[in-house]
Amino acid sequence: MDVDEAGTGLIGAIDLGGTKILSLVVDMLGEVHGVDVRPTEAHRGPDAVLRRMVESLTAALVEAGRGMKLEAVGVAAPGPIDFEQGTVVEAPNLPGWSNVPVVELIADMVGCPAILENDANAAAWGEFTLGAGRGSRHLVYLTVSTGIGGGLVLDGRLYRGANGAAGEIGHIPLVEDGPRCGCGARGCLEALASGTAIARRAREALATGAAPILARLAGDEPVTARTVYEAAVQGDAAAQAIMDEAGRHLGRGLTAVVNVFNPDHIVLGGGVMKSGEMLLRPALAEVQARALRLARDHVQIALASLGDRSGALGAAMLARELVVRAVHVTEEET
Repeated sequence: MDVDEAGTGLIGAIDLGGTKILSLVVDMLGEVHGVDVRPTEAHRGPDAVLRRMVESLTAALVEAGRGMKLEAVGVAAPGPIDFEQGTVVEAPNLPGWSNVPVVELIADMVGCPAILENDANAAAWGEFTLGAGRGSRHLVYLTVSTGIGGGLVLDGRLYRGANGAAGEIGHIPLVEDGPRCGCGARGCLEALASGTAIARRAREALATGAAPILARLAGDEPVTARTVYEAAVQGDAAAQAIMDEAGRHLGRGLTAVVNVFNPDHIVLGGGVMKSGEMLLRPALAEVQARALRLARDHVQIALASLGDRSGALGAAMLARELVVRAVHVTEEET
């Protein structure tokens, strides 16, 4: 893709979450010139949230301060989407979001072309184009947070599957009679290594009195994966064992990814991966012990480098392709 041919316009990006909206304005190379973050206020329903999305994007454009209009907008949204139709099929934590035609509505409200992508796919594309996976050809992205999601870039292209459902790495089954997952099955990777899983194991440890430092840090508040990490840092043996167990489960999931997809890069993002080496070390040990040698020796496994902006930046880079394609079409017609 020849970015120079697309000019020097600005691209907008909106990362829609259940609790916050992040908007960016970037140039054609992905450099950020404007940022806005505000609460989603999801309880107000789709129409109100869509207005807030546009208000957020407008604020980011004002911050960019270059007196230019947007060439295109990319939107990253949670849950199942219909990429071809540009609709959010159903979004968890967003009441009323059923078959919402986001592309049509945002394009009309902003006045430029728009594109919609699942948030995990967008994050995968962001890390592939601008982040820890830059220069790769075959990348798998995992976000480890409340749940575990994934995105696939195979042979330099986002892979969405037959109907957009590809990349559900969190639902790789690992333990036959393991804990119940949010999807209804038992023993999924998500039920064993996500922030929710870590918190569940912590509650079990607290119930037995086996985690005194964790108990002190948690106090009367609900225990979280972050609390478990902090307790482990401070030497709580039970918290350390919980984090190590989650890391090993994560490594077994990664082993399946390595063996099936033979990627050159696996990038790990999401809030739980802020635990860094505490999770990554046991995960890498499992991959080293279990993955097929030929695929294992080819892959690089790294933490995401774009932080909370990976989804928005990925959406922006997908929107950039709309601009580049439009330039090529114009040139062919002339």
